[in-house]
This record gives sequence, structure tokens and C-alpha cells, in this order.
Amino acid sequence: MVWEGEGVIKYGRKLIGATDPQKSEPGTIRGDLVVVVGRNIIHGSDGPETAKDEIGLWFKPEELVNYTSNAEKWIYGVN
Repeated sequence: MVWEGEGVIKYGRKLIGATDPQKSEPGTIRGDLVVVVGRNIIHGSDGPETAKDEIGLWFKPEELVNYTSNAEKWIYGVN
């Protein structure tokens, strides 16, 4: 899955949890579902440039779909 939006890397990584599952907070994906670093079940890029490279590793361009919620104009003030 590819996410985009304001603060998505920061908040996505918070949802995922620390790289070392033993240091991940309860309620995070790694904190609740992972035991060993080498058996990780999720990855999150650490910045826009690495995200761009990593998206290219896992997805074909035709697999990426742009979606705009009708609520976006109310949240971000976009007309």
C-alpha cells in the first residue's frame, strides 16, 4: 500500500512502531504483531526520496491509483 498526504511519513511510522519490535509501543503494528526484527511484517519509508525509490521497487506505475476524497476540500481548504 502507498500512502500520501500531509505528515504521512511521520504518522505512518508512528502507527507502524519502532524498527525493533521489542522497543515498539503497544497498539502499534510492530508492538502488537512482531517479535523479531528479521521477521518484520511491515515497512515504512523514512523520507520522501527513499519512499519514491521503494515504491518503484514494489509497485508498477499502473498499480498506483490516485484517489481524492470529497472531504479533502473541507479538510485542506482545496477548491
